[in-house]
Amino acid sequence: MPEFHHTDVLPLGADETEYRELGLPAGKVVEAAGRRFLEIPPDTITALVRESITDIQHLLRPAHLASLRAIVEDPEASPNDRFVATDLLRNACVAAGGVLPMCQDTGTAIVVGKRTETVLTGGEDEQAISRGVHQAYAELNLRYSQMAPLSFWEERNTGTNLPAQVELYSAPGQAPRYEFLVLAKGGGSANKTFLYQETKALLNPKRLAAFLDEKLRSLGTAACPPYHLAVVVGGMSAEYTLKVAKLASAHYLDTLPASGSELGHGFRDRGLEQQVLELTRKFGIGAQFGGKYFCHDVRVIRLPRHGASLPVGIAVSCSADRQAKAKITPEGVFLEQLERDPARFLPDTQADDLSDEVVQVDLHRPMAQIREQLSTLPVKTRVSLTGPLVVARDIAHAKIAERLEAGEPMPAYLRDHPVYYAGPAKTPDGYPSGSFGPTTAGRMDSYVAQFQAAGGSLVMLAKGNRSKQVTESCARHGGFYLGSIGGPAARLAQDCIRRVDVLEYPELGMEAVWKIEVEDFPAFVVVDDKGNDFFAEVSRPLLNVQFSS
Repeated sequence: MPEFHHTDVLPLGADETEYRELGLPAGKVVEAAGRRFLEIPPDTITALVRESITDIQHLLRPAHLASLRAIVEDPEASPNDRFVATDLLRNACVAAGGVLPMCQDTGTAIVVGKRTETVLTGGEDEQAISRGVHQAYAELNLRYSQMAPLSFWEERNTGTNLPAQVELYSAPGQAPRYEFLVLAKGGGSANKTFLYQETKALLNPKRLAAFLDEKLRSLGTAACPPYHLAVVVGGMSAEYTLKVAKLASAHYLDTLPASGSELGHGFRDRGLEQQVLELTRKFGIGAQFGGKYFCHDVRVIRLPRHGASLPVGIAVSCSADRQAKAKITPEGVFLEQLERDPARFLPDTQADDLSDEVVQVDLHRPMAQIREQLSTLPVKTRVSLTGPLVVARDIAHAKIAERLEAGEPMPAYLRDHPVYYAGPAKTPDGYPSGSFGPTTAGRMDSYVAQFQAAGGSLVMLAKGNRSKQVTESCARHGGFYLGSIGGPAARLAQDCIRRVDVLEYPELGMEAVWKIEVEDFPAFVVVDDKGNDFFAEVSRPLLNVQFSS
């Protein structure tokens, strides 16, 4: 019989995270059977989770902000790269005020907990964690996004942002400790998590390079780059591969070893990480509208696998890079120290120095005049919008499509005004709007041809790339798609949105049809009325790409 060796598949090194103490009661240390136990009150877990979610909705890690500043200072960055990075830094400054969350999609709450057997809680940890989630989303200016299925086809918003995703594990060791990773994962970045079932044939430098060249381009910009990208090759099961990819994109696995062994543990390949990063910089996609900075950084993790399987997982953390580590020990209750003064990362450069010429577009004019002006602008032109927009997204589009199919006319508001795909967070007292950034345009693609044929949606505003059918419809009907910067929802609410009114379907909450007044709202021409599409230009793979072994 072979000798037994236990393998920790993800052996992490020492935790070098900087924490702050919260002043919450850690609990009581008791002695039993010659060991020390820590009795943690459930209310402490609840308060810790609530505080964690508060921080991650408003604050970012210093390293993330430093990476944005580095884009602005890089002479190789495109004007669009620098403009987007600066806008994201400004957004971080607004969000750090603690009123407007950094993104309107305040996400699904995900809490991963690991505790030693010497931690005693009473056994209802999941309930205590969910209570903390509930308190944060109820008390802060966050958005409720969780849909409860009433039947297979019918859904309703839970109105609490519950249920949360809670995963609890045992941790080795005798010293009492309870460790947490708290994330808020928005739909845009969650939807860019992919699994590919490959074979051993992928494990050579040329095949892997071509594979990633194709798959990483397909991520597009709907999840608000620059990304923290994770690529995981291998895994004992498909679901484990994806779990590791999510953790890696949050930099939770950064202290993995740099090489493997016959025991079968996972490791980071730092050399390959740099090669993948360089590959993404050649795409031309950049920070949403052309350039170098599609990714901040890359994590590549190699895992053991079954000989007949090679799962590959890809995941991203977006510009709302929302996660924090926390822990409870006999010494106290601690939360990762996020950056409370993001203004120190702001460049001195003025916004108009960071991009190409900006074209002012007056939305108070008739739609025909707006389209006539847009028709003169090449793809990638930066525009500044002032005037009325109609806001509608998934459910509203479905309801309007039903009306068209029943023979009703297109609502006048979609004929007369550009449509902004978005859904606001709660509006704080004294503000015209809550955080109100764009949602993923691709979810509305199937409606565009029908709506444009009926005279609506001729100018659309959202984030991310569109399908070929949208480009063809715009060419046929004289339509346009303008890309809004994904990420700076708090800054848009504070600086650009002057008025918000409900037009229709108020019972849908954030999914209602709204009319908003905007001022100097930034966007880029992505698809024009001639069939040109910026993203089509950067979707072609490189030739003869190969990694070094």
